[in-house]
Amino acid sequence: MSAELVALKVDVLVTVGTQTAPYARDATTSIPVVFIFVPDPVGSNFADSLGRPGRNMTGLSQFGADIVLKRLQFLKDIVPRLSRVALLVNPNTEVASLYKRVTEAAAAELGLNNHTFEAPSLDELGRAFDAMVKAGMQAVTINGEGLAYQQRAYVATMTLARRLPLAVWSRETFEAGALLSYGADQVAMCRRGPVFRRQDTEGCQAP
Repeated sequence: MSAELVALKVDVLVTVGTQTAPYARDATTSIPVVFIFVPDPVGSNFADSLGRPGRNMTGLSQFGADIVLKRLQFLKDIVPRLSRVALLVNPNTEVASLYKRVTEAAAAELGLNNHTFEAPSLDELGRAFDAMVKAGMQAVTINGEGLAYQQRAYVATMTLARRLPLAVWSRETFEAGALLSYGADQVAMCRRGPVFRRQDTEGCQAP
């Protein structure tokens, strides 16, 4: 599909998430590519740096260490005597290791113990939450990821049934039944995407 769009000589390609951006990156080095909802543009090899992305790609990221730290801080403020926090990740995504590394650092800074639990599919979600309970977790955090977003209502139901406070990354995932959300406004990010043009080379936009 990316090659077909490039052959049509479109003015700009817009991609959403880390799953589609690599195809646009590999399909053209001349047509501007604007990405949205990419957690780590530099680590994903979409940009040289946040200050000056270079190449023909730029866009918006909804993830950052300061966001994770603040989300955990809010969770600590709300949940009495919180000390053990679970991080749910999909190991099949390239950003899973980034999420784990950043969350572990933020938790350590706040004096919390972070433990990562993996769920690569819908069938594994329930087992992951059962494992959290067995391990004595007191709350759960999730960063932006396709499976968790698609199954946001199911995730909220699972955590409520196990009395695990849930902290998520967006209004949409919060409204499904989480305790709190802290992150970028995803609707605003989508509206911001069309603002980018070929001459926008000053940098990727922070949340």
